[in-house]
Amino acid sequence: MEKYSLYVVLTRTNTVISKVVQLVKKDEYTHAAISLDEELNYMYSFGRKYSYYPFIGRFKQEDINKGLYKIHRNLPIIIMEVEVSKQQYENAKQLLDHFISNSNQYKYNYWGLLHSLMNKSAFYDNRFLCSEFVYYILKESGIIDLKIPRNLVRPQSLLNLEGRIIYQGSIKNLQDQNRHWNLKEIAFRKLNLRPGLR
Repeated sequence: MEKYSLYVVLTRTNTVISKVVQLVKKDEYTHAAISLDEELNYMYSFGRKYSYYPFIGRFKQEDINKGLYKIHRNLPIIIMEVEVSKQQYENAKQLLDHFISNSNQYKYNYWGLLHSLMNKSAFYDNRFLCSEFVYYILKESGIIDLKIPRNLVRPQSLLNLEGRIIYQGSIKNLQDQNRHWNLKEIAFRKLNLRPGLR
């Protein structure tokens, strides 16, 4: 039987927004992205349009060897493989294709971020936070429902997914290894969650 998987990538960047989230929420991971392929050649999220300019955010394709990932090479990162059904995979692909085809219609949810820091709901049809977007794809595909407003889903919240840890460590080491990992050597397990994550 053919296996279908999605890949959730969590990192902690050195941006001002990341540092604010880390200070207020005490989270280890402050950015989230999603990919349909194991090599992360096509990884999607919401974030700054320009690496050195934080005030324009949008839907974007990310590359683990470019942009902020390249600028800040000693970032902590965790990559999770989430096994899904064929239908869930197709649902996620269809949603991502929609975002890709209509990328100019989507913006970063700055108000949602401020409300998130205050634990208040604030979401819009065309605005997303990075983790809000990843959660939206997962929820609308029928993979997970955390039962909370989507702008309150933080990257750290996505550790509630059941999945296989492919890699955890420094992004520099991952880049140096050219992303050649062996899934067969890693046992499937549920992530050990810290108290308060659920």
